[in-house]
Amino acid sequence: MSCAIMQPYLFPYLGYYQLVYSVGNFVFYDDVNFIKRGYINRNNILVNGRAQRFTIPVPGATQNEKINTFEFSSDVRKVLKTIQQSYKKAPYFQSVYVLIEEVLTSPNRSVPYICQLSIQKVFDYLGLDRNYFISSQLDYNREMSAADKLIAISKKLGCTLYVNSPGGIGLYQKDYFKERDIELSFIKMTAGEYAQSSNEFVPYLSMIDVLMWNSKEEVKQLLDQYELF
Repeated sequence: MSCAIMQPYLFPYLGYYQLVYSVGNFVFYDDVNFIKRGYINRNNILVNGRAQRFTIPVPGATQNEKINTFEFSSDVRKVLKTIQQSYKKAPYFQSVYVLIEEVLTSPNRSVPYICQLSIQKVFDYLGLDRNYFISSQLDYNREMSAADKLIAISKKLGCTLYVNSPGGIGLYQKDYFKERDIELSFIKMTAGEYAQSSNEFVPYLSMIDVLMWNSKEEVKQLLDQYELF
């Protein structure tokens, strides 16, 4: 069995969804410190042919507290209006906008909950079942090193393969994991370009952009375009 563990992000880029797609068990790492100016509460969409940042405020957010202690602001009108204006002519706007609105206006404003919803609802939309877990609901030693916590969670879920995002290449060593009976691999996105209206292709945008311009089958094909190394 394989697993991956990542902080919960709000409608992240395609590579995050590929990480979820590539493993048998995916864990939302919600009992680690909040990252300000990261991707927990913001990302980029296409506005007039350029990448533009959208952000959902997290009142009182600080890097000294855990992600699962915070809630999103309930005022998402500006973000929804920007998405609507930017993508109203996109071929899959109608069905995708409903999904986005459902996620962003959820009565449960917990940051991990809404971020998880932004992942889960996309896979539901695509008709793909995934196994999700929440780290704060798992029993493991939270006083260990970063690598040992990942290993402990992996073993808790019966996994022998742990897949990490490319950002962990300089942090984690394959030999260290192997000595503890866990194989460590990293994922690399190989997905190519897709049509974004008549604009020059802008990469690494939120999954919102991918969904707006691609059919469900085309999105599934993009999800499959990755390598483990």
